[in-house]
Amino acid sequence: MSGEYSVLNRINSPADLRNLNALERRQLSDEIRALIIDTVSVNGGHLASNLGAVELTIALHTVFNSPKDKIIWDVSHQCYTHKLLTGRRDAFSTLRQGGGLSGFTKREESEHDQMTTGHASTSISTALGLAKARDLRGGDEHVVAVIGDGALTGGLAWEGMNNAEPLKTNVIVILNDNKMSISENVGAMSLHLSKLRMAPIYQRAETRVREALEKMPAGKAFAKTAEGISHGVTRLLGSETGVVFEELGFTYLGPIDGHNSEVLLEVLQGAKSLKGPLLIHVLTKKGKGYEFAENNARAFHGIGGFDVADGIVERASGNTSYTKVFSDTMIELAKEDERIVAISAAMPDGTGLAKFAEACPGKFFDVGIAEGHAVTFAAGLAAGGLRPVVAFYSTFLQRAYDQVIHDVCLQNLPVTFAIDRAGVVGEDGPTHHGLFDLSYLRHIPRLVIAAPKDTMELRDLLATALKHDGPMAVRYPRGGGPCAYEPRDVEILSIGKGERLTEGDDAAIIAIGSTVYPALEAARLLREDGLSVEVVNARFVKPLDEQLILDVLKKGIPVLIAEDNTIVGGFGSAILELAAENGLPLTQIRRAGAPDAFVEHDSPDALHDKLGITAPKLAASLRRMLGRQPQDVGVLKSLR
Repeated sequence: MSGEYSVLNRINSPADLRNLNALERRQLSDEIRALIIDTVSVNGGHLASNLGAVELTIALHTVFNSPKDKIIWDVSHQCYTHKLLTGRRDAFSTLRQGGGLSGFTKREESEHDQMTTGHASTSISTALGLAKARDLRGGDEHVVAVIGDGALTGGLAWEGMNNAEPLKTNVIVILNDNKMSISENVGAMSLHLSKLRMAPIYQRAETRVREALEKMPAGKAFAKTAEGISHGVTRLLGSETGVVFEELGFTYLGPIDGHNSEVLLEVLQGAKSLKGPLLIHVLTKKGKGYEFAENNARAFHGIGGFDVADGIVERASGNTSYTKVFSDTMIELAKEDERIVAISAAMPDGTGLAKFAEACPGKFFDVGIAEGHAVTFAAGLAAGGLRPVVAFYSTFLQRAYDQVIHDVCLQNLPVTFAIDRAGVVGEDGPTHHGLFDLSYLRHIPRLVIAAPKDTMELRDLLATALKHDGPMAVRYPRGGGPCAYEPRDVEILSIGKGERLTEGDDAAIIAIGSTVYPALEAARLLREDGLSVEVVNARFVKPLDEQLILDVLKKGIPVLIAEDNTIVGGFGSAILELAAENGLPLTQIRRAGAPDAFVEHDSPDALHDKLGITAPKLAASLRRMLGRQPQDVGVLKSLR
């Protein structure tokens, strides 16, 4: 660490924060922002959300005694300051790099990380569990959940809120609200109200009045009226939002300026003495302290490298991305078919549907962080005669598993699932990899599942799905396609039909999706060894092209199955089942893909190599199967 971080260099644990004065806290905030900006500009990551939570994080770690006191970060894409203050300062340059710090909280990384987190709306439920566990074992630690206003669009957050009052436990929820602004006068009044509500005399008086009222005839009704008066004061002095939370049994404090460290310290210190569920409403600004992120928080939310001086983002080189091709094709198809509509769960930019929303007004629906609702909403649209396309990242579709089964597939409705970020996604790690979708979807009746080998085939499969009279999932990876994109007229493909790409008599590779081109390159490498390798693009995981695959299996040659998915219950398992059902020996069949383990963060290329699905690794696997190379199972063991 250089001398420019003179205060941050002194912070080796949260305890060191308690020695700082107000001026040093302000300087620490500036130093942390500078380091986060410099690091993310090189490594990529979540910038705007982290810049907005600096003062709040410093205040939390000053007032509370982590790790005894439990701080849970919802999504945890705002945890960089938390990492810097909890002993990971010197390793911060390794953020999101292979073998380095995770971009999210991670239990294995630090005792200060209470949960490994990457999905939204989970913090309140987790905090309630930790708080109730504390109560049952007689502990006295504080439990704090930090949740953003965006995460409150998720139903799970409200399930937790609804359960807080009946549990009768002490828990603090910090609502980090970065979408609202507040005037100085209202802010001062809200702070005054919050101080009043924290005062012991106010709490005792409120309790005595309520108890006295309830003893009177019709007293419960009067008590309810008294609560209504309290809520009316909240409306008058600060926030309609507070009324909602107080109806759920929370004491509401705020709104509080989330960039005023001294106010935050005062409110958090006072909050420690309050009993029962407590919600502190904190107002922050995403991208705080970096002009380009403040002015365009969406672009600087999750970002790759960029130039700090001018805020210009480094554009990925290479071929057109699958996401862009999906977006362009959706617009093209929707203009031809008025029934086509699109749905996103708070990811219009990431899924490419923001452009669709502009081109097809009234046909796009962003439902917030509510994947289950999105799928059932799509089912309703389909039942009403439309052709909805639900675009999710693979990892987030997991959150709507029941709705996919019950509300779409059981009804046999024509809903198309566009599954982006399938397979490994790289630096965001295990909470974001899409390595399970083939497995968790494959056993659902009526659901057709396909994966394109390139961006041109994505167009064809999307058009095919929208013509199919039933549910269909099309999954595709992050980033650019393996070859140049050349727009052409779409082709409606036959459901369940693959293609033979090369002939071969010595061995075969049956590949799906992003593994097809590496399989072709592996076959080329093996031709240099004098081996002829058949390559099949299965295209469909369900239904399988049984005739084509059986033709390959019946040759009696070594067969390698390649997939960018877990090998447990995935594409390879489907082929093994087919072989077994037809009485074929399984000894000549091997699978390449993710093992039964959570895959950590690293670059996509490095992860593909570890999983054995790059061209050199596929070629090496076939050489071993043919006895041309020693056996080596170290890759799979290293990931367990």
